[in-house]
Amino acid sequence: MSASNGKKSGRNKVLVTGASGLLGVAAIEKFLSAGWEVVGVSRRKPELPSGRDVQFLSVDLRDEGKARAAFEPLTDITHIAYTALHEKPELVAGWSSKDQIETNNAMLRNVVEPVVRTASNFQHISILQGTKVYGVHLHPIPIPARERDARKDHPNFFFDQEAYVGEMGAKHGFNYTALRPQLVTGPTPGALNVIPAIGVYAAIRREKDEPFGFPGGPSFVWEAADADLVADVMVWAAQSPRAANEAFNITNGDVFEWRNVWPAMAETLGVETGPDMPTSVTVYLDENADVWDRIVAKYDLRSRNLRQLVGHGDQHADFAFAYGAPEGPRAFVSTVKLRQAGFTKTIDTEVSFRNALRSLIDHKLLPPAAK
Repeated sequence: MSASNGKKSGRNKVLVTGASGLLGVAAIEKFLSAGWEVVGVSRRKPELPSGRDVQFLSVDLRDEGKARAAFEPLTDITHIAYTALHEKPELVAGWSSKDQIETNNAMLRNVVEPVVRTASNFQHISILQGTKVYGVHLHPIPIPARERDARKDHPNFFFDQEAYVGEMGAKHGFNYTALRPQLVTGPTPGALNVIPAIGVYAAIRREKDEPFGFPGGPSFVWEAADADLVADVMVWAAQSPRAANEAFNITNGDVFEWRNVWPAMAETLGVETGPDMPTSVTVYLDENADVWDRIVAKYDLRSRNLRQLVGHGDQHADFAFAYGAPEGPRAFVSTVKLRQAGFTKTIDTEVSFRNALRSLIDHKLLPPAAK
């Protein structure tokens, strides 16, 4: 929307929810670099890889009263980048849980409603979805899955959230964009990011003089989406008329196989590869938590506790590696719609993984590559 739609032109100011998470941190960095004013919202203050500071509000989005008190005064917000997510402790089982769906829906409402009530120039919200919108966790999906293939044949808060922002946008005069990245990775600890879990797994193997063999199941081909690339799409979508009220799949632009990227990750982490070692990363990290504590002390790492560093990433790694599964997820998404709408950036997935691991090492969250 532009000033001609009855919206005032002026400085763009984006509210980034889930600010301390993988996509929240990436979004803050990209919006700051694009010259936007940014307000970050999460329970704990985000730590930006660039070291920049950002205006920050500590809010538990599940608390409607506290959210209203925090957001109603923000009368100059023009955009929202909504990356907040509530996951259950049992990650994969939680994806079909009624309680998880209701909590995520309530969190979004608790942000949007106070903002539209008081922000006179509110223009756009980006929401995050993923391949679960196609039911990838429940049944085979079309190859490649196109945005129009999403079918409401299973309970999922992605559908509810998209319907909600569509209805609210029509009523209050703002646009939305729904982003559907496949396997998001990057340098920020916690949540669903498999990269810190891989780094910790490698460090413990090295400390115990065990080779860094691939711990997963059958070989399969997949796609990933670098968090910085997804954040670039958010900045683009916030201002592109072609992104208004549309959904877009997002990937790095290539495909990968875990065993093929394993040597590159081993090199970045300074560990020796070895034969495949089918292992639950979740169980292994749990059983070797004391070894990790020893590594933290030995290298004077800043990784507070193992759980904060890894989040649900170890459970997600078991799923992503197809550990104990007869086959890996068969999920390929078409990014033709995004490219035709004008967003054309890409990144090599192996480079993306290496960059994320290197950043974790540089920020003293993982041990140095040289012993």
